[in-house]
Amino acid sequence: MGSFSVWHWLIVLVIVLVLFGRGKIPELMGDFAKGIKSFKKGMSDEDAPEANGATTTTKTVDLKAEEAKETNRS
Repeated sequence: MGSFSVWHWLIVLVIVLVLFGRGKIPELMGDFAKGIKSFKKGMSDEDAPEANGATTTTKTVDLKAEEAKETNRS
């Protein structure tokens, strides 16, 4: 009851081949690999400004400081 026989595995294999067809599994794996590559590229693009010495937090702080000055003038 706990283990499957060879016939069970053959039936499962036939069902998988019918569902996915010939050549669809490599296409799915290729799409999966492209997704991982684009995710890694996106992560490295986010890290690139920090590697160049530029930080986005100073820009945000500068904008808030300018807005505060304009509010105090009004």
